[in-house]
Amino acid sequence: MAKRDYYEVLGVDRSAQSGDLKSSFRKLAMKYHPDRNPNDTEAEKRFKEVNEAYEVLQDEEKRAAYDQYGHAAFEGGGGQPGGGFGFGGGFSDIFDEMFGDLTGSRGQRQTNTRGADLRYNLDVNLEDAYSGKETRVRVKASVTCENCNGNGAEGGTAPVACPSCHGAGKVRTQQGFFTVERSCPTCHGAGKVIDNPCRGCAGSGRVDKEKTLSVNIPAGVEDGTRIRVSGEGEAGLRGAPSGDLYIFISISEHRFFGREGADIYCRVPIPMTTAVLGGTLEIPTIDGNRARVNVPAGTQTGQQFRLRGKGMSVLRSNSRGDMYVQSQVETPVNLTKKQRELLREFETSGGKKPHSPEADGFFTKVKELWEEFKE
Repeated sequence: MAKRDYYEVLGVDRSAQSGDLKSSFRKLAMKYHPDRNPNDTEAEKRFKEVNEAYEVLQDEEKRAAYDQYGHAAFEGGGGQPGGGFGFGGGFSDIFDEMFGDLTGSRGQRQTNTRGADLRYNLDVNLEDAYSGKETRVRVKASVTCENCNGNGAEGGTAPVACPSCHGAGKVRTQQGFFTVERSCPTCHGAGKVIDNPCRGCAGSGRVDKEKTLSVNIPAGVEDGTRIRVSGEGEAGLRGAPSGDLYIFISISEHRFFGREGADIYCRVPIPMTTAVLGGTLEIPTIDGNRARVNVPAGTQTGQQFRLRGKGMSVLRSNSRGDMYVQSQVETPVNLTKKQRELLREFETSGGKKPHSPEADGFFTKVKELWEEFKE
């Protein structure tokens, strides 16, 4: 049986934000949790399905792959989201929120939280999108404190085991017949305390700083392309791993060229005489060179000429798209008296007017329409 769409499973649309995903997942996980539905195989099945969907959609990389390839993105064993029952993956975040006070896990997760991911919007012109380039970006983010190397303690010292929980991060209390395990109120689940906090970061292990990064823009990027720079997001608390930096590419509009995928489009004005008699035009290409276009006699406005392999680079490939030149026949203005006379002579020479395909076809249809009205 085919798998249901992950967005359908969570009851959200494809543009849902992280908060919407989390809220919907939390509600469904509570509803179908096996502890609330003992011996209900259907509820257990739905619980696994919801957990699997959230595990994929809450991860930006997995979600991007799913949006592009669907369930096929995880077939063949690579990156297959775990459908197994349990509290791994995305469910653990919600489990902490619902039951963190009893297990003590919430405080521990907060203390050792991985740094947040960052987003940077980068404008790229069409030429750089064609050829690719290495550029530098300036990003404001939390970075590991150099004074304490991220551990939060003043130089020469280190965090010590919490005296309340003896490094366990949890304490147990007896309530009647039950033993309740909670997050240690002294160290908030970290298992360690800092007697002498770092003066540079006040014990957090990180400081705010603007950093300059070198980013490689590959040839062929399209508008909306996302580039991941691993480990360059916010630093984690007290030595926890850093988040990632995601660079979103925006291609600026070009003066001459339009783009559709790997193809380039260019609207070129053609003198009336060239369109009538035929000729050759020299036009620029996206790679900075020039190309010749043979214009056949009788060319009309809107006709396209295809130049193979003169379009955009294709991402992660050595091939190129095509360039399409669209003709725009120009009517001359500010004619001299002699030029007007020559045009009138041209119009009446040969005993009949010159053939104009579009005009002749249009007025033929108009004539037929009038004949229908007369009937």
